[in-house]
Amino acid sequence: MRSFCRFTLVLSCLACVAPLHAQKGQHDPLTNAQIEQIREAGIDPVERIKLYTKYLHEHVDSIKALTPRPHSGARVLQMDTELQNLTALMDELGSNLDQYSERKADIRKGLKPLPEATQRWLGILRGIPSEPGFELSLKEAIESGKELAEQASRLLNEQTAYFNIHKDERGQDRAEPKQ
Repeated sequence: MRSFCRFTLVLSCLACVAPLHAQKGQHDPLTNAQIEQIREAGIDPVERIKLYTKYLHEHVDSIKALTPRPHSGARVLQMDTELQNLTALMDELGSNLDQYSERKADIRKGLKPLPEATQRWLGILRGIPSEPGFELSLKEAIESGKELAEQASRLLNEQTAYFNIHKDERGQDRAEPKQ
C-alpha cells in the first residue's frame, strides 16, 4: 500500500511539473512594450517588418555582448535563452512575410534592408564559439537566420518582378479582388 501511495505521489508531482515546464517553453521573445508597438502598427506590413527587424537587431546585439563575458553557468543559460528568443523572433518574422506575400502586399520597403541585416546577424552568430549548454540553440538560430535571409531575398526579387508588371498595385497593403 505504501509503494502505491508513493507511486501516486510521484505521478501527481510529475503531473504538476509538466504543465509548468510547458509554460516555460512558451516565453514570448518580445517585451510587452514591443508587443504593443507591433499591435499599433496594425495592418501596415512595412512598419511591422521594420519593427521586427529592429527587435532582431536588439537581440543580436544582446547576444554579441554576452559572447566575450567570462564563462559561467549563468552566461550559458542567458545565451541559450537569447538564442532561442532570436530564433523564435526570426521564425515569427518569416511567418509574417509569408502572410504578406500571399496577399500581395507591397513590402519591398521593409524587405530591402533585410538581406543585409540577416547577413550581419549570421556573421555574429557564426563568430560565437559553441559551448555545451547552448550549442543546439546556436545551431537553430543560424539555420533560422539562413532561412530568413533566403526568404527575404527571394521575396524581394518576386515582389520587384510582380510590381514591375502590376504598377497599379504598388504600395498596397493587400490585393483587392477585381470587381
